[in-house]
Amino acid sequence: MNDNTMISALDFSEGSGESYAYVANVQRFTVHDGPGIRTELFLKGCSLRCQWCSNPETYARFPQVGVFTDKCIGCGYCLKACAEHGRSAIQIGNSRVIGIDRDACDNCLLCEQECMSGALTVWGKKTTVEDAMDVIRRDRDYYDRSGGGVTLSGGEALLQWRFCRDLLKCCKEEGILTCVESALHVHPKAIDAVAPYADLFIADIKQMDTDVHKKYTGVGNELILSNIEKLVNMEKPLIIRMPIIPGFNDNVAFIDSASDFILHNLGNKPTYVQLLKYRPLGVEKAKTLGLPERMLNMQIENHEEFEDRIRSFAKRMNEKGIKTIAGSKDRK
Repeated sequence: MNDNTMISALDFSEGSGESYAYVANVQRFTVHDGPGIRTELFLKGCSLRCQWCSNPETYARFPQVGVFTDKCIGCGYCLKACAEHGRSAIQIGNSRVIGIDRDACDNCLLCEQECMSGALTVWGKKTTVEDAMDVIRRDRDYYDRSGGGVTLSGGEALLQWRFCRDLLKCCKEEGILTCVESALHVHPKAIDAVAPYADLFIADIKQMDTDVHKKYTGVGNELILSNIEKLVNMEKPLIIRMPIIPGFNDNVAFIDSASDFILHNLGNKPTYVQLLKYRPLGVEKAKTLGLPERMLNMQIENHEEFEDRIRSFAKRMNEKGIKTIAGSKDRK
């Protein structure tokens, strides 16, 4: 199923029973994605394949086994579990696990259950709304004191829109502030379902040239930009993030084109714009899933010069009247 088919095939019927999602990670006490101290849930599934992705373990919609090869002790229990399941997906080198044949693996997860050393880990856990609320409620005092709350991220959280809607609705009923961080390459109906319960959205503008966007992320940018306009027209508070990636968008042409879009298409209404320096946070996680080397090859030759350039981009946007900050720590 290709990306556009996946989006158009999303089920917008109400369904029945308790909603749930597959969650790769829950991060408590974070201060990066929204105001104050927050609990952030990273949901599985994404239709983008950004070559600089920080969370490649969220690409697939369902749980997957990742391999930390340096932790393997060569016990062989995973290999036996896989064989007893009628598969031969475990790849061995020098008597140790070196990877998983994803075409042969059916994600039964039995190998991880047998692993004693932590060499195998499952990226993704089935989580109900009440499961998530049990974690969220633990830190209610921190939200109240800091102006924080809950952030849903990913992957692409809105691909699991029903869970997002129901969880955010519970949070709102309990007076907990909510935020959705989304790439916005989703069906507009997913935004309609979730927006009434979201106090804030965070979305990226990665590239204004749709052909370049597709080359580096796997999809064009038309749907994303349209959904950003949709949020602005809904008058939802919105932070725009622009990750500055070497060789992809670290140039004045992109900054000026994005500035024109923010000024003219968005009426300069976003709360502010953040310019973020690329950080290779997803490299080790990508290796556990055997992702292609091209996913790991973004390089910054001179960090000081690169950071100076990002600050100059922020200054350029501020001079155009767009409230812009460089980095993730400062807030306005």
